[in-house]
Amino acid sequence: MRYHICLLLLVVSSSSATAEGPVLEKGDRLAIIGDSITEQKQYSKFIETYLLACYPELEIQSFQFGWGGERAPGFASRMENDLVPWKPDVVTTCYGMNDGSYRAYDDRIGKAYEDGMRQIIDRMKKEGATVVVGSPGVVDSFTWARDRPDFDQVYNDNLERLGEIAKQLAAENKIPHADVFHAMEKSMVAAKAELGEAYHIAGGDGVHPAANGHLIMAYAFLKALGLDGNIGTITIDLESAKAEASDGHKVVNSAKGIHQIESTRYPFCFSGDQKDPNGTASILPYSTFNQDLNRFTLKVRNLTSNHADITFGDVTKTFSKQQLSEGINLAAEFLNNPFVGPFNNVMNAVARKQSFETSMIKGFITNFRQLHGPLGEDPEVKAAMEVLRRKMTEADDAAHAKAKAAVVPVTYKIVVTPK
Repeated sequence: MRYHICLLLLVVSSSSATAEGPVLEKGDRLAIIGDSITEQKQYSKFIETYLLACYPELEIQSFQFGWGGERAPGFASRMENDLVPWKPDVVTTCYGMNDGSYRAYDDRIGKAYEDGMRQIIDRMKKEGATVVVGSPGVVDSFTWARDRPDFDQVYNDNLERLGEIAKQLAAENKIPHADVFHAMEKSMVAAKAELGEAYHIAGGDGVHPAANGHLIMAYAFLKALGLDGNIGTITIDLESAKAEASDGHKVVNSAKGIHQIESTRYPFCFSGDQKDPNGTASILPYSTFNQDLNRFTLKVRNLTSNHADITFGDVTKTFSKQQLSEGINLAAEFLNNPFVGPFNNVMNAVARKQSFETSMIKGFITNFRQLHGPLGEDPEVKAAMEVLRRKMTEADDAAHAKAKAAVVPVTYKIVVTPK
């Protein structure tokens, strides 16, 4: 356990405050806490998969503690039993959606939210853990227009105010703030302007995002965790017909213009089409996810023609000499790439693990609090609870090991064909 002192840096382009340096250290335990939006196990899945596949060298173990309907004071009342024994090093919080009580903001709402968040921050500081204070997200304008016109404006004003309280608490405690609200709002406005009002960011019910909104949420937290987004760089010199690769990637063979690469670091991969909110690809034009967090760069030196075809996996695209000299982002240019299958294998293993965590906490661990009364001091009862907690923790550790083991080396080819 260790307590981070993290300076805050306002990143205007991404509308989120991030740590000046990385918050996570090798071997850290990351707890992801929040309400039903966390219990959806989507942004938490994206975060955990990103850390396992894109930054395997950090060896981070994650656990999601989402609970539907919860408010900040609710988690404060269960964290001693549910979270503290897991011994987290870093904790992300995402409360406020329920704390706002689905009405216009007033000072009582803000006070209750602030009090609950202070309890969480103070208790985690006592444990030596860093809290990344997340703001709530947004409600969607389209969904509420039918039944409660203008509700989205009223409630988003409420959520934005709660987000400001979260930001102030982070600054006061010198810990990172993840500005989930403004990241989602910015993407929502931009996406609806092009794809239409019916394209939702906060989900079909106006509150619970689909995959597109959850990717923006994951973006806000990953930025706040201080990750630099450099997945790797492949450099091909056409004059020498050789290739070089950065850490996490190695050149297996270069022959006849075909360069075989093996990678143990993956770029983040996406799903769905360009208009589907239930996939992650559709939100990419309205986010800087790839630019900030997913840079897998190809550079080509000594190209004598003005253009060249780049074949990456089964897809070929044409780029200019200047683009290739400066570097193209393979993760952004080739959404269909050799990593998609292996990446999905990792994410599916993470999904199974996080599903177990929900049943573990809500079905068993949190109920131990009910035995702290008349039976709480009974040695046999205490021993039985410890055995159950240990057995379930071991099962979760085994699920983590399976997800980690799913990050296998990926071998693929990159071909540069001058035009």
